[in-house]
Amino acid sequence: MAMRKFINDPKNLVSELLQGFALAHGKKVKLAGTNLVVRAKAKPKNKVAVVTLGGSGHEPALSGFVGKGMLDISVPGEIFAAPGPPRVIEALRAANRDAGVLFIVLNHAGDVMSADVAMEMAAKEGLKVRRVLTHEDISAGSRENPEDRRGLVGALFVMKVAGAAAEQGRSIDECAAIAERMERNMATLAVALSSASHPSTGEPISDVPDGRMVVGMGQHGEAGGGEQPLKSANETAEIMLPLLLKDLEIKKGEQVLVMLNGVGSTTLMELFLVLRRVKGLLEERGVTLARSLVGEYLTVQEMGGFQMCVARMDPELIELWDTPCDTPALTVK
Repeated sequence: MAMRKFINDPKNLVSELLQGFALAHGKKVKLAGTNLVVRAKAKPKNKVAVVTLGGSGHEPALSGFVGKGMLDISVPGEIFAAPGPPRVIEALRAANRDAGVLFIVLNHAGDVMSADVAMEMAAKEGLKVRRVLTHEDISAGSRENPEDRRGLVGALFVMKVAGAAAEQGRSIDECAAIAERMERNMATLAVALSSASHPSTGEPISDVPDGRMVVGMGQHGEAGGGEQPLKSANETAEIMLPLLLKDLEIKKGEQVLVMLNGVGSTTLMELFLVLRRVKGLLEERGVTLARSLVGEYLTVQEMGGFQMCVARMDPELIELWDTPCDTPALTVK
């Protein structure tokens, strides 16, 4: 497949994209150490730091959520690959403080492996770190076996509420409890209708036949179990939302936050159509759409499709969601 991206030497791709990212958002982030993305103005040491890691190629995630009210440090890996443990422990050392460090990790094999090694090193060095693992992809396993579920865009929910709590000066135990509650409260399902290519090679990372869509495809092209003819916006919402509500056991009278995350080439027009039907389906069930978010937050290059994430909300989580933040990819005033 011929390359259709404006890149230079693939060996320098991540380093160059991080330099450009830091230039574009110089008032909010900067590069430190071995290409760690950190807040341009560091948080006071008496407040909990929030750190994450993950592969590049999913921009703006995850480094796009570094800034006031969310992350303190992001450790970006190579394209679709986790960073190695040496860079992860470097970030945990840089973030270490008496208040503690909350370490948010998406459940993917490489990310978890690097995080496990770094956590062992942190324990030996006496660093005060608590880890929260996100695994909300309902297509990859049952709620009773969360270790089988992938971490998808729902990590943004966890980073937002935990980051808000940390900014308020809450303790590491309080921040971890809030992060864990949000993680338990959310569920995500993805649908893909066209493949992405690997930006280093130009080769496709999955295959979706013309006129078909795949419900449950992962963000690295992992196969989903629901290939079927391409449906309309309304029909797609009617397939996806009930599965998420069932997984969360959402009942009449409850409030939810819904995010539609475009994964690369799906237009806002399409996502707005889906959200419109989501609102109607919730009303039919007596469920309140308390908050919504639509846009591109965790992409897979030019893949077509989106991730739908639903979270059960309570008054405290809504308050933390509404708390101001200022990052390259998400700003709340």
